[in-house]
Amino acid sequence: MAGTIGITGVTGAVGGEVVRLLAGADMRLDLRLLARDPARAPAVDTDVRRCDYADPAGAREALRGVEALLMVSGSESADRRAQHRTFVAAAAEAGVQHVVYTSFQGAAPDATFTLARDHHDTEQALAASGMAVTLLRDSFYLDVLPYFADSSGVLRGPAGTGRVAAVARSDVAAVAAAVLRAPAEHAGRTYELTGPEALTLAEVAERAGRVLGRDLVFADETEQEAWDSRRAAYPEAEEWQLAAWVSTYLAIRDGSCARVTDDVERVLGRAPLRLEDVLGG
Repeated sequence: MAGTIGITGVTGAVGGEVVRLLAGADMRLDLRLLARDPARAPAVDTDVRRCDYADPAGAREALRGVEALLMVSGSESADRRAQHRTFVAAAAEAGVQHVVYTSFQGAAPDATFTLARDHHDTEQALAASGMAVTLLRDSFYLDVLPYFADSSGVLRGPAGTGRVAAVARSDVAAVAAAVLRAPAEHAGRTYELTGPEALTLAEVAERAGRVLGRDLVFADETEQEAWDSRRAAYPEAEEWQLAAWVSTYLAIRDGSCARVTDDVERVLGRAPLRLEDVLGG
């Protein structure tokens, strides 16, 4: 059992679910909830601290006494790499012993999905920090894929017939909670968290539409069409954001996210959730 467990991202889907799972555990756990806006933190624990990845002094203070830390990747931004490196350094200086980080499947400096390059940079910072590390390399989220569709029900992008082994957010949270309950058992491990199957976006649209009661279809685009359509729809978006949107589909097309693993089942002792499970079908 860990000592004080720090949890970031507690106002979000993954971090909030980890809090719920650990707060409801049979064992007594000392949780510290870390949020940029403490007023929005789940009302399950009295130890709530303000913590911002971009504020090193505040982060150091919030993290003092934390032994195991869940670092949920920060919101997408142009300076996310710098924010993550600032926070990793603050955690090490505060005396954190073990960090569990939500990374991305295929994180690498040359990953097709541009944001996976940011995750690789954070992994490098963690490796050099002197802290024990467990990496949770999540695929894209099953929960989110159907909502890539526009208002007319068209899921549009240059994914072709590529496949994605998308994972349920609740499975990622359950794995994170299991690791935090016994962090020493998972030190140095990298878990590639996927769903039980790899689906094309045409299959996602057909199966999700059936569950949700919507007519969803996938429309393939060329890479240039994807750039043009998103520039037209979001004229204020910066280039890094457009690249992230387009490369989401390119990473599916080239097979970067097609690998199916048994890591969720190895940690949790049960099969990962399917698309229909997640959507309520």
